[in-house]
This record gives sequence, structure tokens and C-alpha cells, in this order.
Amino acid sequence: MLKQQSHIVAPIPDELRTRALYTVGELRERGKADREAIDTLYGLIVELTEQGLDFFFLEPLRRLRASSMVMGMARMGIGSMLKGSKMVVHKVLKKLDDRSLAAILDFIEEIIHEPEPG
Repeated sequence: MLKQQSHIVAPIPDELRTRALYTVGELRERGKADREAIDTLYGLIVELTEQGLDFFFLEPLRRLRASSMVMGMARMGIGSMLKGSKMVVHKVLKKLDDRSLAAILDFIEEIIHEPEPG
């Protein structure tokens, strides 16, 4: 669905892409939204979120060669945003059922792409 829409892109390390897709496969195979699956999914979502926040908010500042004071203020703001996001994600995932787990796994697979050959 995303490829039929305009979208923005945030790069992630190859290791995270590989681990994310492996984790999605493992969780899909288990098919149960138990505590272990939820904790694993939570960790993955937080890590992907951290990567995205870094790219969209800090990378422009790095490219502008922002001062350490500006970078520190940006990191503090992003830290607050991430803390709030973690609370919401944790609360939502605690109530996850098996069908909803599959839907989130589908979404994660949809947003992760290998680099284009170049």
C-alpha cells in the first residue's frame, strides 16, 4: 500500500533491518500475543522509533553543523517525545490480541525495505 502513495524515508542500519524482519517472522510463526511476544515487539518498535526520530530531527541539525547547545536541546526534546511514545506504545501493546499482533507485524514488514541496488 505504501508504494502507491508518496512517502518519506528514514534509513536504518542493515543489522536492524535484518533483526526486525527476523523478529517479525518469529513472532508471526508463534502467532500468539503473549507477554514475551509483546515485550519483543515493544523493544523493536522503540528501536525503530529511535532511529526515525534521530533521522528526521537530529540529522538535519548535524547537516547544518548545529552547535552542541542546539543539539543538546534537540536531544532533550526528542527524549521527552520518545518517553511519551514509549508509554503509549506499551499501553496499547499490553491489550494486544493475536489478530492485532498479526496486523502490526504486517505493518512493520510493509515499512521496511532493502536498499535499492546502486
